[in-house]
Amino acid sequence: MKQQRMAETFGFFRAWFRNPLRVAAVAPSGQALASLITSEISRDTGPVIELGPGTGAFTRNLLARGVREEDLALIEFEAEFAAALHFHYPGARTLWMDAARLRTVELFEGRPAGAVVSGLPVLSMPPRKVIAILTGAFNKLKPDAAFYQFTYGPRCPVPLRLLNHLGLEAERIGGTLANLPPAAVYRIRRRHPNPLYLDRLSSRQHELAG
Repeated sequence: MKQQRMAETFGFFRAWFRNPLRVAAVAPSGQALASLITSEISRDTGPVIELGPGTGAFTRNLLARGVREEDLALIEFEAEFAAALHFHYPGARTLWMDAARLRTVELFEGRPAGAVVSGLPVLSMPPRKVIAILTGAFNKLKPDAAFYQFTYGPRCPVPLRLLNHLGLEAERIGGTLANLPPAAVYRIRRRHPNPLYLDRLSSRQHELAG
């Protein structure tokens, strides 16, 4: 396990130096942040989509909380991270792809997911890409499910105007000073999780992402 962590850390910094804007963190996520962002998730949550899992810090915590490996979809853009994730978690579905294309793939044989855990650098992304990611994610989620996003900033990394456009709301669920650097986690949900509203929301999201 120690050798695995050292290899993951080396791989992380190699990916960061190659393209720092595509790697959300400036260091691999610590245990405190991993525990916080997965704190509301359990085996009962059902399938979980992880966006930008990187070295798998959040993945390990999801498994420790009882999420089955076969109930994990790991969406990773960096080829080196994707290959390592596939090796270490063969039961999960690892997809080497841009998270903005999430709505183009089918996951869990059509079953809706119970949560999305995101390690993506949304603060550095253009609004259109953030909309595409959120659209794809919420099209895969149960009506009352949540999208969990961490940030190093003082407020939700998804701007309020984008949340309003998409009919979403964000709530800070906690922060940790133990992470390097200190981080906070936000829970993003639909404002009106009822079927008729979701039909209209889905159409609106496709318009904005298109």
